[in-house]
This record gives sequence, structure tokens and C-alpha cells, in this order.
Amino acid sequence: MHRPMQPSYRIGIDLGGTKTELALLDPAGAIVWRQRQPTPQSYDAIIRAMAELVIAADAATGTRATVGVGIPGVLSPATGLVKNANTQILIGHALDSDLAAALGRPVRVENDANCFALSEAADGAGQGARCIFGVIIGTGCGGGIVVDGRVLGGRHRIAGEWGHTPLPYARDDELPAPPCWCGQRGCLELYLSGPGLARSCGAPTGQAVLDRAHAGDPAAARALAAYADRLARGLAVVVNVLDPDAIVLGGGLSNLPHLYDTVPDLLRRYVFSDVISTPVLRNHHGDSSGVRGAAWLWP
Repeated sequence: MHRPMQPSYRIGIDLGGTKTELALLDPAGAIVWRQRQPTPQSYDAIIRAMAELVIAADAATGTRATVGVGIPGVLSPATGLVKNANTQILIGHALDSDLAAALGRPVRVENDANCFALSEAADGAGQGARCIFGVIIGTGCGGGIVVDGRVLGGRHRIAGEWGHTPLPYARDDELPAPPCWCGQRGCLELYLSGPGLARSCGAPTGQAVLDRAHAGDPAAARALAAYADRLARGLAVVVNVLDPDAIVLGGGLSNLPHLYDTVPDLLRRYVFSDVISTPVLRNHHGDSSGVRGAAWLWP
């Protein structure tokens, strides 16, 4: 017989294209058990691997916790199947019900950027703020919205898909807008992702741009300045539409230190308001935000 679930304990799973991580949070929100492993390359193997991680957490801690999963995509409200996933083997599958059947308990599934925003709103950099916009700037570019402690998914569960909106106020040297993999042109992801920053300076990685700037390369310094300005333009539209209480940056490029000094001032050039005081904050939980946010899908 299954042990009853202990709702004060929460399991979060961060399902990525290359790695899968599980963390078990205690009632105070502290991680008491965690494990990370490579993500299998078939859908059935992914379900088995996640189920095995949950069972291992149960056995190691003597708990039977709720389970939330963050994925690089969303569940379609029309079909209940995964759509818009960078990990394409997930597309077209009912991941929540398949994992629930394997575990014998309900499972909640949410977009990984939304999980990041939820984590930072719950007990991270945005704790205490009513409305949070969480930004992911790394391999890709995305966002999530949390209001009153709950993810705002939207009618089609695409709320916060900020990376696939066009770069605002494009300048002559940014035109013609390049094509995006999504089928549109000029998406923010092309400019604000790590590969986008690298391309702007002819560097292999975004980190290489930072290293070159620190070494005195003027082209790299210009690329970092342009990046901050483009980020401010993109966030200005978010402020105009959503007017969040705080913006929290996550992903690898959130570690660029100049963003926190320059972007708040640059926002004043672009936001349609006489007073701009929106804080742009560094995330508190770092790489753990995704897995923690998945756990917090159960309030």
C-alpha cells in the first residue's frame, strides 16, 4: 500500500534537454535531497527516469511528496499534450498524466521559465512583490509571470513568451531583422540569448565576449553595451504592458554584472512613464530556481 502523500514536502523536477534534476523541499523550503542525471533520449526512457528519481527520493527520505515538473515547453490547453518544446521528443505527449500513472500520484507540469519566476517570487529575489516578471537569458530567451504567488499562464499558456516578440525600436544597423527558428524575424531571442551575444562580436560564446571586454577589446565592450540597451528595450515593453513590481534575471547571461547597473537607467529612455523605479534583480537561487519552482507548483 502506498504511503499517504505529505503535502508539506514537495518534489521538483527540472527536465532539460541534457540533464534532469530532482530536488525535495521540506516544509520550510530547504532542499533536503537532490539528484541530477543525464536526460535520456527517448520519451519512454524519460518517464522511467523521472519515476525512478521520485521513488529514490521517497526511499531516501521516508516521504511521499507532491511532484511538479518544469519543462522547456508547455501543455496545450486544447489537447493536454506538450507543445513548443525545445526538447522535441516531448512534443505530442501527455507528460503529466503519463508520469502520474507511473507514480500513482498526481503531477503538475509547467514551463521552465514560469518555474524560475515562481521560485524567485516564492522565496527568492522577488519575495514579497505582488507581480514578478522572470527572465531567462541563456541558451535561449524566455520569461514567466507570477502574480500573487501564482503562475499567470494565459489563455493559450504562452504568457511570458517574451523571447519570441520582436526587438523594439530597431535601429538601422539592426535591420533587416534576421530570421528566427520560430518562423518570424527579429525575435528578441536572436539578440539576447548567449549565441546572439556571441554572434554580435564574432565570439564563440557569450562568456568569451565578457572575457575579451575585460582584456580591453573595444569591440567586445561595444557588444556588451549594445546588449544592455537591447535588453532594456525589450524589458521596456514588458513594463509598458505589465508594469511588474520587479524583474528578476536568470540564465547564464544574468551573471553579466553590468546589467544591474545600466539596464534600470536605460529603461527610463524607453518606458512610457514619467517615473521609472522598476528594480532589475539578480536571481537568488541560481541554477536551483527551476527545480525549486517546479516544487512550488503545489502551494
